[in-house]
Amino acid sequence: MDKEEVIRQTKDHIKNVQIFLNFIGQEIEKRGNGHDKSKLEEPEFETFCEYTVKLATSTYGSEEYKTFLKEMKPALDHHYQNNRHHPEHFEKGIDGMNIIDVLEMLCDWKAASMRHKNGDILKSIELSTERFNLSPQLKNILLNSICLFGVKNV
Repeated sequence: MDKEEVIRQTKDHIKNVQIFLNFIGQEIEKRGNGHDKSKLEEPEFETFCEYTVKLATSTYGSEEYKTFLKEMKPALDHHYQNNRHHPEHFEKGIDGMNIIDVLEMLCDWKAASMRHKNGDILKSIELSTERFNLSPQLKNILLNSICLFGVKNV
């Protein structure tokens, strides 16, 4: 293979990677624009009106938090069914998700941690690792990614 052919193939490769990354970027933008809109409609709206403050003043993962989730079950079931960034959306949990689902989930966890009085994305990842049976590898990827939010992984 001559140098010009290597250059041509390399440029084609670069172009294809750009196309795929742009496609993923468009999907991420679409997810951002539609994130959690089901919370603003029934059967979720009234429940979230009641529990948003309660959840924000509770400690993530605490018994109180878990009780609130049980009380919210009908609305949460609908929410999970209609929002694929939640592991509960999938029969296989996290193992059913794609990379964009995982990215949206991580962003959701970070934003949710900001709503809690003692919110901490590091603690959230730790608790969610157990709750959703995350693999050590995925947990590390999430921890390695929180620097994108300006959070240091200690």
